[in-house]
Amino acid sequence: MASRTASKDIITLRGSTAIVSEFFGYAANSILYNRGVYPEESFGRVKKYGLPLLLSQDEGVKTFIANLHAQLSEWLEAGKLQRIVLVIMSKATNEVLERWNFSIETDGEVVEKGVSREKSDKEIMREIQAIMRQIASSITYLPCLDEPCIFDVLAYTDTDVAVPFTWTESDPKLIANPQMVKLHSFDTKIHKVDTLVSYKNDEWDEQ
Repeated sequence: MASRTASKDIITLRGSTAIVSEFFGYAANSILYNRGVYPEESFGRVKKYGLPLLLSQDEGVKTFIANLHAQLSEWLEAGKLQRIVLVIMSKATNEVLERWNFSIETDGEVVEKGVSREKSDKEIMREIQAIMRQIASSITYLPCLDEPCIFDVLAYTDTDVAVPFTWTESDPKLIANPQMVKLHSFDTKIHKVDTLVSYKNDEWDEQ
């Protein structure tokens, strides 16, 4: 009689770090494209996570994302990264319009003892797919950004982490009385990433 076995893949700290830091790069590109921060023609199409995704061809953005990837990898592997926030602001006034918040929970035992965990790569990919699809459909639940915008990335780390020379201390760039939409999460069994987007509530401003 035929039997069916569910396969599990061994996930190491370094492997989980690579998955999460790579996810941030693709997620940031997708947000910048779908929220219209950069013109559509400045993106090129790739396939990742079984989905067609867009990557910026702007040299400044590519360098920024590459540097971000390297720094996040260092913090993730050390278990020091608590949260990453991609902030979209008005180019004219620097007013914060959206905050894409990625909260990270790290398995401390893995960092301290070097043990591994088990989870199917396909399952992780399905969870990431769900988030990427929600980012791609953000136009259906977020207000239109009808002015030129810029973006920044904030990193929340443990207090004992020295600020790299390429980063600066920043205020949290909060939005007063924001609307919030919770998106899907994904979990490598070492790093769990919860996603939330908050945005400026124009209805509140008009009251």
